[in-house]
Amino acid sequence: MAPKTKRAPKSAGTATVKLPPVDVKTRGLIIGLADEVATAAEKRRDPHLEIPTRSLSNVRFNKSRKIIEMGGQTNRRQLFNLSQAKSYMQTLLVATGCKQLIEQQKTTSIRGLYYLLKHTIEGTREETFATQEECDPIIEDLEVTLESLREELHVYASNRGGMVGPITLIDSGDEIDCSRMGSGGYSIPSIVEADIVTFKSCDAKFILHVEKDTVWRRFNEDKFWRKHNCLLDNDPWGYYIYSVLKQGSINLAYESKRMAIPEAKFLGIRSRDYDRCKLSQSVQIALNDTDVKRAKQIAAYPWFAEKKGWQKEIETMLKNGFKLEVESLISKDISYVTEVYAPERLEERDWLD
Repeated sequence: MAPKTKRAPKSAGTATVKLPPVDVKTRGLIIGLADEVATAAEKRRDPHLEIPTRSLSNVRFNKSRKIIEMGGQTNRRQLFNLSQAKSYMQTLLVATGCKQLIEQQKTTSIRGLYYLLKHTIEGTREETFATQEECDPIIEDLEVTLESLREELHVYASNRGGMVGPITLIDSGDEIDCSRMGSGGYSIPSIVEADIVTFKSCDAKFILHVEKDTVWRRFNEDKFWRKHNCLLDNDPWGYYIYSVLKQGSINLAYESKRMAIPEAKFLGIRSRDYDRCKLSQSVQIALNDTDVKRAKQIAAYPWFAEKKGWQKEIETMLKNGFKLEVESLISKDISYVTEVYAPERLEERDWLD
């Protein structure tokens, strides 16, 4: 009779856990990726990964759906290519880390994943990742390769922005009334999938997305959301945020079908507001070369190219030679934006589509 082998005890971190369907699917995609590599190695072929190209050249604007969609271009990442070997191994390392998180039913931040995977390769002085900036693009590469949301890989970004208004939701089992969240509002978590956050009730007529925290706080303090029956949502991005919200992201175009809001309208400060609102010269911010280049790039995007309103807006800004921040409206009056500017624009339906 053959001697019995003693099994190593399972640690708490590796105990078998029943996975939710979405995690079963994502874990299967990661395993499938690994199987392709193993099959290539077994057949003595050069193991490689096909990474979708994340650039403007590989996206198209679907006019009927009004969203950005990713094309079929890919970049081959090969193990036995000296210039690609490191990024190839980093991609598989990130996939391994995400599989571990899924199986343990744990989540971590982008920063946390970086430290989870960062180490010196045995027998060398080479680090798996030199910096966070080296790790972040690899995470995005894995997202688009697997066509999975970052949150489905159990990785989250830091909380960005807040929300306030007549809506009640359930966050990880806790009931949150966003009309009773004080001056800071409800801090929107990175992971908002249906298994984490669900909506219980909402009486708002629309959502007002406010880019700048200073202005969001003004809208909240003045209870604009109560007077106009809306939700206030804040996200500290730049001017480009409108395009990302409406059509989707170029880098992560495959997510557009789930994330983009084609019905969004731009209510923010416009180039003509300098004269219309009689703002002072002191609020002007001169355009630099980067601003000019970016403005022309946006104007050339297919989803802006045929919109006369946006073409005129960008043309006026370039002609003015300066840009305006929405905070400049404070120079008129501390509550001008909530008591005059936004109410007038809403009443006149004066926005850009």
